[in-house]
Amino acid sequence: MSKSLDRLTLLQTFVRIADAGSISAAARDLGLSQPSVSRQLAELESRFKAQLMQRTTHNLSLTAAGLELLADARQLLENWEALEEKYFGVETLQGRLKVVAPIALGQLHLMDMLLQFQRQHPALSLSWQLEDHDIRFAEVGCDCWIKIGPVPDKTLRAKPLGQVERLVVAAPALLTAGAVAHPHALETLPCIALEPFEGGQIPLTTVQGETSLVRPAVRMATNNIFALRKAALSGLGIAVMPQWFIAEDLAQGRLIDLLPTWRAPQLTIHVISSPGRYQPQRLTQFLQLLRQRVPQIPGIIGPETSI
Repeated sequence: MSKSLDRLTLLQTFVRIADAGSISAAARDLGLSQPSVSRQLAELESRFKAQLMQRTTHNLSLTAAGLELLADARQLLENWEALEEKYFGVETLQGRLKVVAPIALGQLHLMDMLLQFQRQHPALSLSWQLEDHDIRFAEVGCDCWIKIGPVPDKTLRAKPLGQVERLVVAAPALLTAGAVAHPHALETLPCIALEPFEGGQIPLTTVQGETSLVRPAVRMATNNIFALRKAALSGLGIAVMPQWFIAEDLAQGRLIDLLPTWRAPQLTIHVISSPGRYQPQRLTQFLQLLRQRVPQIPGIIGPETSI
């Protein structure tokens, strides 16, 4: 094995440790023993004459030098992969694809798409992370991040996949006084809010452009959309929810669209990647699949047709 390949191997191991969060997890991913991975990390630190990771019994974190090297190592490994694809070609998609996606959307809809992609390309190794909170893209080391709502870092490359239609719903048992005729009637009903709750108010709009601002009394707040749905189904209060999440509940009559001509503001689904990064074929083809399949999810409007 050449010295240059030795160096690449050390960097690959270092990146895998950082991504996995521990030496033992990285060893499992790489199919190596834990002592072997530890020796590679020690050799890399020896070559750079710097401690790259703080290691304790239960925790591992990157030092300032480690964080700096991690970014450079990712770039170097991506450049090497670009050279391999350019000069040797790609007959089958292979390597590791790491995706971060929203919990509910990823679990209920995108997971099936991912499994289909992996069946079509069995040489791929997939990392599928479900997370609703904002991430530090460079530190997480993902290939792409699927996010609903605003993109926190404007330096990242973000492409819209579609718009999420959101509506005000409730269980039939809540409507003891009959149907809701106007948005302001919602203020007489208790509300279940998904945090952060848009300033304690629900802005509603019709297709014709009529607007209304509703300030209901919040009976319960939660940061989990599955809890929000369960509370709404129990009749605890009205809730603003995405149509893709409750399509079956609406069809079965378990939840009712209280104001069919009014909608809460749409949220954009973005797919986010690092600007200037080389995109290997596995990522390029996965992004193409996302652009094709996400607008097909009921309750999501394609970016070319959204209002």
